[in-house]
Parts: sequence; C-alpha cells; structure tokens
Amino acid sequence: MEGKQKKMVKKIALYAVLVILAIIWIVPMFTLIATAIKSKQDFYSGISLFRLPEKIAWSNFINAITKGRLFTYMRNDLIVTCLKVPLGIFVGALAAFSLTRLNVRHRTGIFIFFLIGMMLPMQVALVPINVIFSKLKLLNTYFGLFYVYVGFGISYAILILRGFMRGIPKDIDEAAYIDGCNKWQLFIRIIFPVSKPAVATLLITDFLATWNEYLLASVIINDNTKKTVPVGLMTFVGEHGTDYGYLCAGVLISVIPVILVYLIFQRYFVEGMAGAVKS
Repeated sequence: MEGKQKKMVKKIALYAVLVILAIIWIVPMFTLIATAIKSKQDFYSGISLFRLPEKIAWSNFINAITKGRLFTYMRNDLIVTCLKVPLGIFVGALAAFSLTRLNVRHRTGIFIFFLIGMMLPMQVALVPINVIFSKLKLLNTYFGLFYVYVGFGISYAILILRGFMRGIPKDIDEAAYIDGCNKWQLFIRIIFPVSKPAVATLLITDFLATWNEYLLASVIINDNTKKTVPVGLMTFVGEHGTDYGYLCAGVLISVIPVILVYLIFQRYFVEGMAGAVKS
C-alpha cells in the first residue's frame, strides 16, 4: 500500500513539474502572440501584456512583409540554410562513417580533435574571419556565410552521427561486402539510410541553429539585400522608438519554416538523440 502511495506521489510530482515547465514555455509565446496582434496605441496604452486587444492589428503582419522586407530576409536565410544543412550533414556522415566502419589509425584521437571545434568560442574567431574574408572578398556573400557555418557545425554533426553509427551491427557490413558492395556503396546504400533518425535529428537542430544564427551573420553580411532573418529583424528596431507589435509579428512569421521542419522530422528526433547518447 505504501509502495502505491509513493508511486502516486512521484507521479503527481512529475506532472506538477511538467505543468510548471509548460507554463514557463507558454507564457513567453503567449505574450509574443498577444503583442504581435496589438497596435502601437494598444501597446503604449498600458494594456497588460497578457491581455488580448479588442481589435487585431493585421497591419503589423502586412508591414513586416512589405515595409520590413521580411520575405527578402527569409529567402536569404533559406538559401544559406538549405545549402549548409545538407552539405554539413553529408560531410559529417562521411567522417562518422570513416571513424566507425573503416580501419582508420588513431580514430579516437581524430574524433577528439573534431570535438575540440565545439570548445572554440565563436567570438574568438570573429576578428580573424573578418580580416581573412575581407582579403578574399567573401564579405557580403552567401558563400562566405555558408562556409563558416559548415566549419562551426561539423563537430556536432560528427558527434551525433558517430554515436548512432557505432550502434549499427558490423554484421551488416560483412553481408554487404559478400553481396559485392564496396565501401562507398556500403555508406551510401546501407549505413547512411539506416542512420535516418540521426540525420533527421541533425536536420532539425542544424536548421534551427543556422536559421537563428545572428553573430556571424551580422559580421559577414552588411548588405541589406543579403541579410538573414535575425540580422534583418534588427532593422525593425528604430533609433528613436520601436513598434513592438510590428517586431513581434515579424518574429512570428519567421518561425514558420522552423516549425514546419520540426513537424516533418520530429518522429525521428527522439530516436536519433537516443542512439547518439547511448554509445
């Protein structure tokens, strides 16, 4: 009887914690949505952040798209993200395949070397990147931004994919070799497709990180026609005042691609993270 009571108490405590965490997550989202549909007059009239306006200010969304050129920024971000994410995952998968399936010497040392890249603060590289890219004329180019993103993201891709590929039985390799596969065919036809959960996990996390990256984009891109979403949204902030409804409307529109990517690949997300952590 006491055991059942303890289990019930633990379950109640767990649900209480989950409810609190849900509220912590929902409150900022609610205030963001509530602010996005308020006019400038409503926002500065003293109305509570948690109160919806009597009339929805659809003009905030229209102004974000037209005056704020939000679709231009989203297009730029989409170009960089759609180039960087697939290539970064593919290169990371090649490295992970080499470290787990091939007879590479000092594979642990090589893996640690890649992980060192995750320990390098991005801020340390800003000045060298700016100087080098200025000499190579890569500032204000999609390639310059895409190249840096791949470099900074490759360590995380290798970490996730290596962990997942280590859990794939080696018997599959032997069966593939017997059937006439070479190493490239083993990777492209068997190991990479089997690693779909880890790839989906990386697609979500990498897309989110690249889409929302601000620091590098603000240093490399200064041309208004090539700015990404985070940098472009900062142009919504005025020198003498900010229309927060206009700004929050832009933020809401800009998160739509990230939500779509998550909804498409979320069923593989947990499985991919579990496979990476398990090893």
